Amino acid sequence: MLRSITRAYSTLPNHREAWLYVDSVFPVQLGRWDLRHYIGILRQEHLLSTLQSRLEKLNDVHGFKPLEYQPQSKDGGVFVRFSYVPPETEQGDECAALQTALNEQVVKDGALPTWWGLGSGKLWLVRGSPWKEDMDRFASPILRFKFEGPDIQDQSLYELVRPYGRIRDLTPPVPVPAGSSRYATVTFQHVHSATIARNVIHGLEVPVNSSKTRLRAQYEQPIQAHAIRDWMSSHPKIMLPIIIFLLGTLTYTIFDPIRSLMVEAKMLDWFDYRKFKLYQWVRTNTVDLLAGASYTTPRKPQGEVWKERKDAEAAVNAYLSDMPTTVAFLHGPQGSGKTTMLQAIVQNSGRNTLIIDCRQLNNAPSDAALVGALAAQTGYWPVFNFVNSMGNLIDLASVGLMGQKAGLSNSLTEQVKQILDVVTNGLKGVSSSHRAAIQKQVQRQQDQERERIQNDKHRRAIMAGTWHDGRLDAISGNGIMSELGVGDEIFREDMADGSVPMVDMDEKKDSELREQASRKQKALEEVEAIKALPIVIIRNYATSAGGSKEDVLNVLAQWAATLAENHIAHVIVLSDNRENSKRLAKALPTKPLNAIALSDADPKSSLSFVKQKLHDAGVDIGISSQDTHYLERLGGRASDLESLIHKVRSGMKVDEAVDDIINRGAAELRKNAFGEDADDAKSLPWTRYQAWKVLKLLAKSPEVGYYDVLVDFPFKGDENALRGMEHAELITILTKDGRPSTIRPGKPVFRWVFEQVVNDKTFQATQELAYNEKQIADTEAKIQTYEQELALLVDTMEKERRPWWTLRRSPCVERARNVGDKLTLASRKVETLERKNEELKKVLGHVL
Repeated sequence: MLRSITRAYSTLPNHREAWLYVDSVFPVQLGRWDLRHYIGILRQEHLLSTLQSRLEKLNDVHGFKPLEYQPQSKDGGVFVRFSYVPPETEQGDECAALQTALNEQVVKDGALPTWWGLGSGKLWLVRGSPWKEDMDRFASPILRFKFEGPDIQDQSLYELVRPYGRIRDLTPPVPVPAGSSRYATVTFQHVHSATIARNVIHGLEVPVNSSKTRLRAQYEQPIQAHAIRDWMSSHPKIMLPIIIFLLGTLTYTIFDPIRSLMVEAKMLDWFDYRKFKLYQWVRTNTVDLLAGASYTTPRKPQGEVWKERKDAEAAVNAYLSDMPTTVAFLHGPQGSGKTTMLQAIVQNSGRNTLIIDCRQLNNAPSDAALVGALAAQTGYWPVFNFVNSMGNLIDLASVGLMGQKAGLSNSLTEQVKQILDVVTNGLKGVSSSHRAAIQKQVQRQQDQERERIQNDKHRRAIMAGTWHDGRLDAISGNGIMSELGVGDEIFREDMADGSVPMVDMDEKKDSELREQASRKQKALEEVEAIKALPIVIIRNYATSAGGSKEDVLNVLAQWAATLAENHIAHVIVLSDNRENSKRLAKALPTKPLNAIALSDADPKSSLSFVKQKLHDAGVDIGISSQDTHYLERLGGRASDLESLIHKVRSGMKVDEAVDDIINRGAAELRKNAFGEDADDAKSLPWTRYQAWKVLKLLAKSPEVGYYDVLVDFPFKGDENALRGMEHAELITILTKDGRPSTIRPGKPVFRWVFEQVVNDKTFQATQELAYNEKQIADTEAKIQTYEQELALLVDTMEKERRPWWTLRRSPCVERARNVGDKLTLASRKVETLERKNEELKKVLGHVL
């Protein structure tokens, strides 16, 4: 904000007017960020008033009279218009003489005001024309002097600007495009000198030979933003590696420690309000009191209900009670209770657990969503997904600039590896925290044991009369005995003969006790060290998505193997299919997996499970032999048994509940195995003919041979279709001696679901009709091949020349007879299938 003060003076005929520039009145503003500028604004009124009073005292110097004050606060000075009487000097020295006289008088009368209150400014006679502007052209030590006229020589320009401060460099004019003004650049040592020169010299006309050159002064920033940008863009091979290094350094030095701490905080429940003592106290005294006796803790089923899980529980507990050297692979069919059993084991152990659910990762719609899901499960924070997107853009730009990628973008597997590396550090922190707490506990126990041994020693010494406490004499006051600190206690009489005293025997016994206690504490420390290790659970370790998500599973397998081999954590992998252990086996080539199988319960255990659950729920119904027969249809799958229990609790009978489960399973099977329509069926990894073939066989028999199905129509060696059905949990493939052996339904109840689907007349007729049509088409294709071969054989035999005396038949005859037999069988097969199709069409017509 510019403020001008004008004084009304009459200018006498012998007076002249000119401008002064007073420096250091305000702070020089170096940029918008310079907060000193506001100090000058707040003190502007006081500073201008003080300056006015000081300058009015100079009226004795050549008739000096200030007429107007115009602040130039951005450059730290004030322009003063004044009138004066020209001094009588030689030509050309008038300005210098006036400026010198004014400054000498200022020194005598008192310093000029400054914004910081120290020092004094100087008066400079403006030799050009004042340029009072408030643009965002902030001061700098570099001044650019534009020449409006012929160039000024370096020495002349130096002599012109040197009085205002020391000059570090002077750059002469360079060639410029036609129509542009030439200029020279002067670099002062101080910004203060540059501001004075700019406000005093701007607009000055300097005589050059027979003409004049007007100078235009302008600030120039020492480093221009566009120059840096242009240099960086023109040197990508230098800048991109520097940017990569800086970003990597920033990540490793700042964000990775924070992320490791957040992983540790998630596992130790630092931010879980339910673990706070205040919350627990409030809940105990409010919610729990209101719940009262109505709150009951669920009771674990007793008896033989969990008989099938005892071996699996024992195997898991044995794995968790030893130092990890391999990965535990817990597999079993879906719904067999793997997760429930493992949750109970982990809860009883009280150890910190990290759970990674692969199903959420597989269902992620994009790579960024997968990374976000993994980060949320592990506590990895902060996550910058946009950085990788920007890296992709930079890579695209770098290909155009230097012909190769900059390497800023990371693939999905690299991002997952980075997250898991940070999680590994977090797991180490969790283990270290527990070990530190255990060390403190062990040390506390050792101190207590040491104190107990010392107290026992003192007690025995007191009873033997060989221990004395001198502090008691100060109380009893026994004269000389008090001063000596001894009393009438018994000293060791055996000191003279050198025999082993009783006290030494006690010390030996105490030493043995300490060694025994030390061994116990060491064993306890080893056990607690194992318990201090966190548990990592990887659930739903299976996928059929393919592509990069398959690579993510491989990365998880390598990470799990690293955790186990380095004794960082116990790792338990849960999967529905035993075939998924192959990835883990590759990650641990030198050590076998700790495979733990969890199968379905047998009929007796299933019945006990249902009875126990219904009894706990307060539903007491008598299960008859007929109900037991229906329960056997469900098998021992825990999920189906739980569904049955819910239905019975809602009022359904056992047989009704079982029938409802089978009916629902049949509806879901039609959709999952055959698709809702033809377009949906095309997306399945198997055909409808293959699914119908398997259903028919398993509806008649509880299991069928794997290779019996594989080599026959419609599979014809297509193992991918059978593997796809296994991944979809329609079937279960059992192995023997490391190779596929038999095929069973995916769940025990599917045995009856398959039978119901196959016995559906309408559905059976439609599928059989399509199945037969496919067989007819394949068989007719074979018939055409046979006919073509027979025609070729007949033509060959007609052209064949054989001697009349040979007795051997032509090979073509034997081949023709063989092909003819195949043709006959194929023709009969087509006739039979067409006859069956006619009957099936009648069935469908009757239904319609």
